[in-house]
Amino acid sequence: MNGPQQTRHSAASRRAFLTGSAAVAAGAVGSQLLPATADADERDDAVGSQQWPPGPGARLKPQRPDRELLAILEEIDEDRIEATVRKLVSFGTRHTLSSQTDPHRGIGAARDWIAAELRRYAAASGGRMTVTVPSYIQQPASRIPTPTRISNMVATLRGSADPNRVYVVSGHYDSRVTDVLNFTSDAPGADDDASGVAVSMELARVMATRRPEATIIFAAVAGEEQGLYGSTFLAKQLKDAGADVQAMFTNDIVGSSRADDGTRDRHSVRLFAQGIPPSEDPARAAIRVSIGGENDSPARELARFVAEVADPHATGARVRVIYRLDRYLRGGDHTPFLQQGFPAARFTEPNENFAHQHQDVRVVDGVQFGDLPQFCDFDYIARVARTNAAALWSLAQGPGTPKNVVVDTTALTNDTTLAWSRGTDADLAGYEVVWRPTTAPFWTHVIKVGDTTRVTIDLSKDNVIFGVRAVDRSGHRSPATFPFPA
Repeated sequence: MNGPQQTRHSAASRRAFLTGSAAVAAGAVGSQLLPATADADERDDAVGSQQWPPGPGARLKPQRPDRELLAILEEIDEDRIEATVRKLVSFGTRHTLSSQTDPHRGIGAARDWIAAELRRYAAASGGRMTVTVPSYIQQPASRIPTPTRISNMVATLRGSADPNRVYVVSGHYDSRVTDVLNFTSDAPGADDDASGVAVSMELARVMATRRPEATIIFAAVAGEEQGLYGSTFLAKQLKDAGADVQAMFTNDIVGSSRADDGTRDRHSVRLFAQGIPPSEDPARAAIRVSIGGENDSPARELARFVAEVADPHATGARVRVIYRLDRYLRGGDHTPFLQQGFPAARFTEPNENFAHQHQDVRVVDGVQFGDLPQFCDFDYIARVARTNAAALWSLAQGPGTPKNVVVDTTALTNDTTLAWSRGTDADLAGYEVVWRPTTAPFWTHVIKVGDTTRVTIDLSKDNVIFGVRAVDRSGHRSPATFPFPA
């Protein structure tokens, strides 16, 4: 028999023992039956908010930031973020249809400045970060009346150990006023979305000197206001290149904590995460619904991961996970990545001030309107940047998300057998099974199962939701993967 040695837990009410270990299609090498009671002193530290009856394993504890992540968070500079937002606003308009040749005004001037700044950051990377400006000509289409060049700025920090595993963060640098085809009026776009571009650029600056194990892409995309053209182009490029994109975050409208009624929430950020993936085969989606997995899409597992690793004491912000693709009547650059089958989610501010968003710059009764820098909270943007940094660094330094995770449903039993393919991470230490009651929003329990690819849990699959996550030798965890029937 291959697999871990027999393990006994003194707190268990049943003995732990090894079960038969015939290899399965997912690449199993061993199987372990685990105990049915948790350590009592670890039951009160769950990410989930409710206390549940004892079950296998211990209460799940959030992953704490490592020393290098704490240094990254410390280096994120509110003043630099403000300077970036104000510089982008200084181009007058960044409308996708505006001038691409004027050196001072329009989207072309903004494009060239962003690319130059990213190249300046890359110069400190020792060759690990490269900057490209991939472009294409968008033929007339919705909100594009004439052939128009769409250009993205892409700074790629190549991973030191697993470069094909990719994580993406972006903001869109184009802007608009009320009339989506008006490309001549001033469209400052401070909140929407110079704020998101500032997050992406500041993370590129701070991480350029680091050596993440996986690849991180810092992007500024165009054409969002006209129809997500730039992000669609970037997502397709990555898909065609065979990149293993395991997470994408768009930061769109992350500049202000003030609602239109004047109330503020300076310490929370919304993270929108879709349920059933739009790219999922309809038959598989039907199976997902039938087994209660509609709340366990890759995007929602990603959102749970962010909530676990983005320690509010270190970032200054709480993550509010929203189980939706986006807000009503709105859309964002994460959508094309979801359509390509990549896990993706959207960060956005806790409230929106619609009196200023997309409004023409004007003065009414002595009050200036428009998406202007004075309506941004730059300390708030810095908190959002730290939240992104915590998620990206934890992902890129940790092991990849487990693949081919399955649950054995061939027999009626009151236990649960899970299997998965072993990852190729050089510092992979093993795996953990996480579980939660079907009504709980976050994982509540964790069971260490070691370096195996098949395990039997003494808990019925009918009553709870299971997931499998990888662990490296430094204690970094991956997002969990929801198991489908084998």
